[in-house]
Amino acid sequence: MGAGHTHRLYRHGDSPVHGLPPHTKLAATFAFVIVVVSTPREAMWAFGLYALLLATVACAARIPAGFLLGRLLIEVPFVAFAVLMPFVAQGERVEVLGMSLSVNGLWGAWNVLAKGTLGVAASVLLASTTELRELLLGLQRLKLPPLLVQIASFMIRYGDVIADEMRRMRIARESRGFEARGVRHWGVLAKSAGALFIRSYERGERVHLAMVSRGYAGSMPVIDEVTASRAQWSYALALPCAALVICLLGWVL
Repeated sequence: MGAGHTHRLYRHGDSPVHGLPPHTKLAATFAFVIVVVSTPREAMWAFGLYALLLATVACAARIPAGFLLGRLLIEVPFVAFAVLMPFVAQGERVEVLGMSLSVNGLWGAWNVLAKGTLGVAASVLLASTTELRELLLGLQRLKLPPLLVQIASFMIRYGDVIADEMRRMRIARESRGFEARGVRHWGVLAKSAGALFIRSYERGERVHLAMVSRGYAGSMPVIDEVTASRAQWSYALALPCAALVICLLGWVL
């Protein structure tokens, strides 16, 4: 089971973080996100320490700050939602720079920004140090339902195929002088989307028949068996364990 190519988020390296088995990194990232979400929003200092922990991991993985920050732009829609919360939330109001803002909205915005940014950063670090093929093997090792692993594998394998089909259809339209300039062209784009769906469905049927003819019976063979030593588990779980200590202090202090 493999992806066949390297995804754009992955940054090749030979750091200790890159060398960890994928299922240990998946478990550590999931545990870290759970701890961050469980931290009280009033403990602002705790989120600063979480960011410092992630920065330490990024340094250990030799991931440049610019690379990491550029990938964090994916959370811009959530940032826009958080910015609106102080204006639309109900409850006690406070004056800030001449604007009446909701206290609950301000806390909610901070909660979304802090926890969302840390969660996205942890996910980006995971993707930056783990190839897609290894992620699938890690999910399989963690006993995720095989059907979900297969669906994810097929999405990775054929996502670029569908994107290339869209590109060819766009070039075909443009070679015939078509340019989408307004609402009156939406009909053509809708027909193109329908044609893409039919082509994708037919391609999927052909791929499935080809797999069945080669002995596919509902499960993919496991080519590589990934294992982890106790030392590797300890190294991977150092991040969520340190975050757990911070979280407990956040509740106590």
